[in-house]
Amino acid sequence: MTSATTCLAEAAFGPRPDRWPLPAPTSQRDRWLRAVAAGGQGRYASALADLACIAAHTAPDPGAEPLLSLAYSTRASFLRQLGGHDLARGWDGRAWAVAGQDLEAGADALVGLAADALGVGRFALSATLLQRAQRLIDGSGPARLPVRLHWVSAELNMAGGAGTLAVGHAERATELAELTGSPRHAVKSAVVLAAALCSGGRLPDARRVADEAFGETERLGLVPLRWALACLLADIGSTVHAPAHVAAVRDAAADTVRRRGGVWTRR
Repeated sequence: MTSATTCLAEAAFGPRPDRWPLPAPTSQRDRWLRAVAAGGQGRYASALADLACIAAHTAPDPGAEPLLSLAYSTRASFLRQLGGHDLARGWDGRAWAVAGQDLEAGADALVGLAADALGVGRFALSATLLQRAQRLIDGSGPARLPVRLHWVSAELNMAGGAGTLAVGHAERATELAELTGSPRHAVKSAVVLAAALCSGGRLPDARRVADEAFGETERLGLVPLRWALACLLADIGSTVHAPAHVAAVRDAAADTVRRRGGVWTRR
């Protein structure tokens, strides 16, 4: 790999999610990695520009369809982060349509569709899509795929009132995230685990997990996850930070997302 590719891979899925500025891409896959990394920092305008460039340069080439699928899935994930599950569904549908036989692209699209269905209350459909994704992954593909699968499985169980099962999926995601070498995935897993612990009535454990991850979001510059944790801690209380501080961080993170090109969707 080129030095640029290495830097971008480390920022997107490796140990340096805080890296900014990011180097110029040397390929369209590099451009996707840069979009993923920028999105993790809440730099949505930059990320969306790269995704649009991928679509403009790969759509005519059937051999590049898996990368196009990943770009569509990534755009959908940004929309979900900002509350737009209905809008995300269309992009995940496009991702699935062009994924072909590519395992990574197909699994990302299915898990994304499951998350979209969950977000609009279609729990049975979400469960069916997760089962299809599980069969597709089946121990293969990038290490991040089962992590994502367990995130959405935990969220589905939370929505269904099955707190214990939700905690189990979230704990498994946390374990698997450590194997990916990605602090961003580890922090997102902690967000899901804290929420699952809440759903299981384990508020002291939820506060402990959320408070620890809250500090990591600041250190790593993960603004969307910082906002999510601040929202959670504003509801359940922090053992470290005063309510006014948590509320200030929440509002500042939301403003930073707006300044960086994110558009919040309210349902």
